[in-house]
Amino acid sequence: MEQLSDLKAILHSKRANIYYLEKCRVMQKDGRVLYLTEAKDQNYYWNIPIANTTVIMLGTGTSITQAAMRMLASAGVLVGFCGGGGSPLFSGSEVEWLTPQSEYRPTDYVQGWLSFWFDENKRLAVAQTFQQARIAYLQRVWEKDRDLKAENFFADDKDISTALDGYAQQIPATQKVGELLLKEAALTKQLYRYAAKTTKLGNFVREREATDLANGFLNHGNYLAYGLAATTLWVLGIPHGFAVMHGKTRRGALVFDVADLIKDAIVLPWAFISAKEKATEQEFRQQLLQKFTEHKALDFMFEQVKQQALREDLP
Repeated sequence: MEQLSDLKAILHSKRANIYYLEKCRVMQKDGRVLYLTEAKDQNYYWNIPIANTTVIMLGTGTSITQAAMRMLASAGVLVGFCGGGGSPLFSGSEVEWLTPQSEYRPTDYVQGWLSFWFDENKRLAVAQTFQQARIAYLQRVWEKDRDLKAENFFADDKDISTALDGYAQQIPATQKVGELLLKEAALTKQLYRYAAKTTKLGNFVREREATDLANGFLNHGNYLAYGLAATTLWVLGIPHGFAVMHGKTRRGALVFDVADLIKDAIVLPWAFISAKEKATEQEFRQQLLQKFTEHKALDFMFEQVKQQALREDLP
């Protein structure tokens, strides 16, 4: 038990690593979790620091041993199977998360969440708060990030400030979640338009099945954000089905709600910047993970979900 406690010593919100692996074998060796890549003349082993890892995404050509899975579960690491580049293997399906079940999780957050979830008006109020937090986070990140400013992404740009202020004013007036979703979709289109104009990708059209770099990087970055969201919800013990915005029937919908808190602020601009620079997937992924850490994206998700779960001022 002491060994298991040591593995969980680093809070999930403070952990540094997210791994996307492909064409390798994940295994346990000498009390460590490694991934093995096979070269022509010899094999190479690379250590995974599981106590400081939140998510491992296994892409094409990967396998994992039972012993390795047991160690990852004991460290509370989320393991997901996905297609190439972190995208789903099949169109329309989600990453299949294997959530570790080796420990009891807190009850206060899930009980607090369920105390309001069955009331439609309270769900709407939480969804509205999430959207306000999303706007505030985008403004904070874009004002602070020198790299984004160097790429001409400015929070006080007239087009951006007009779009964000207009959306912020519309949020309290929405009467139903469906209405809020329509307003949110309109904002996202404005952000895409601004990012495409700023990076001179004027012919951009958002299509999840498209093969251009910008769409590919958006898909890739969104799935990394989903990994952070899934980690947040698992640690707090809140099931993915209790969404406040994305509907009662969409599988894992609460993951999308939580991921939306940080996607526009970080994933969206860097997907377009990386597409403009014709970066590789690895370069984009490294840039994005660095920005997640720099702007404490996981901390922000934990903070927002915990606040809403324990909120007492709902109508």
